[in-house]
Amino acid sequence: MLTLSQALHDQIVAHARADHPDEACGVVAGPEGAGRPERFVPMLNAARSPTFYEFDSGDLLKLYREMDDRDEEPVIIYHSHTATEAYPSRTDISYANEPGAHYVLVSTADTDDEGPFQFRSFRIVDGVITEEDVTIES
Repeated sequence: MLTLSQALHDQIVAHARADHPDEACGVVAGPEGAGRPERFVPMLNAARSPTFYEFDSGDLLKLYREMDDRDEEPVIIYHSHTATEAYPSRTDISYANEPGAHYVLVSTADTDDEGPFQFRSFRIVDGVITEEDVTIES
């Protein structure tokens, strides 16, 4: 199960809405080994595409160095789908290389500026997708 604060949930959804019609992407880092998402890190979709996201390699290297210096790890890796449901695509599965992370997908398809937005979380390990419950704390 993924547990996150209302503030982090709202930041992820706001980023997805702001980058629409392109996919948004980012990370929520947390203390190493705690599994607790704390620090919201929106990233630039280097692909600038409505159907694909790609972290900028320089930004990603900087983020991982920063997390290492702060004894953090990626707890949530998120991105949006702009035209399909919030479910991992084959490409998403092939890029899922953090077995300990929660992969959050937000769908902005068929919504207006206020939502509703699909907000779903998955574990992706060795190509196997497992959906998990999401608990939002105030």
